[in-house]
Amino acid sequence: MKTKTVTNFLRKVGLVALALVSFTTIAQEEEEKKWFDNFSVNGSVDGYFRYNIGAPNESDDFDGDASTDDSFIAPGTSFANQSGFALGMANLILGYEGEKVGFVADLVFGQRGEDAVFNSDGSAQIVNQLYAYWNVSDKVKLTVGNFNTFLGYEVISPTGNFNYSTSYMFSYGPFSHTGLKADFALSEKWSAMLAVMNPTDYTENNPFDTYIVGAQLGYSTDSGSAFLNFRYGNEGDTDEVDPTFQVDLTTGWDVSEDFYLGINTTYLSTEPQGDGDASGFYGVALYPQYKTSEKFTIGLRGEYFSVYNGGLTGVIGLDSENDGDVIAATLTGSYAIGDLTLKPELRLDSASEDSFLDNDREATKSLSSFVLGAIYKF
Repeated sequence: MKTKTVTNFLRKVGLVALALVSFTTIAQEEEEKKWFDNFSVNGSVDGYFRYNIGAPNESDDFDGDASTDDSFIAPGTSFANQSGFALGMANLILGYEGEKVGFVADLVFGQRGEDAVFNSDGSAQIVNQLYAYWNVSDKVKLTVGNFNTFLGYEVISPTGNFNYSTSYMFSYGPFSHTGLKADFALSEKWSAMLAVMNPTDYTENNPFDTYIVGAQLGYSTDSGSAFLNFRYGNEGDTDEVDPTFQVDLTTGWDVSEDFYLGINTTYLSTEPQGDGDASGFYGVALYPQYKTSEKFTIGLRGEYFSVYNGGLTGVIGLDSENDGDVIAATLTGSYAIGDLTLKPELRLDSASEDSFLDNDREATKSLSSFVLGAIYKF
């Protein structure tokens, strides 16, 4: 009798334990399926200190005279061009990743963000990216909305760049697009993309009733990647501009465990209205980087950038035929302190024509500067 009682007791304990295990497993499965688990929040904040070496650091009001134009005491590129301590931007990225569909809302606040979305008005000035996507299959993904450009080596967010200041090719290539794009996984290593978009950087609407097309062919391995990019179309009112064509190659490879080499080259041409020659720009940049320790990496950006037939104005000085070029060398250190990264850098811009000012506010062909950037990523 005693044995039977003990056996029944053990059986009941076993059933209770089994029920508890089953309940725990079901609860865990339900917990794994909570809808908010697919949401993500990340971003960054950044600021910097900038000082000209051998050039003015104080500002004068613009009066139409190049000798007092503030743009001549900073490199003719985007961002990090204010003297002294200055703000970058706060970047907040909200995302949802479902099994088939999702969205990204990328919001920017501050000077760098405003410069990045310069063709927007009103509240849209805080929108860097805003798009939804559909994974049609394992090999096809459709994206519609406002997304950062697929061309070029550098990006708007300082967390995506090694150098804190930006290149000429990045500054005058497209920043963002609004439209529809389709990404294709051709194989484990090869990819392709096709897109139909508004004129470049008109991300809020399309005031011209013209569109551009974009394309990309990519190759990626564990040690690096290469992307050949194209865009073509009328970038504005057809009564004022003719179509623009741009081809861009972006590639980067781990040469060794500690040494990385990136390369970017681009060519842009805009057809003339009526008779005349096409105008535009082209350039090439090398990005060698060497990791000296787990916390510190040093890198150089060496860039050659050329404007022909007045393809850009107000960037560098042009000669009598509206041609000009600039060589820019930027030496940057990157030191990580947890989620904070400090980036001290020395930069020298040397142009073919007078493009900058010296301490006497006399025109000169070169400008040297120091920047200390601070970026916190979360």
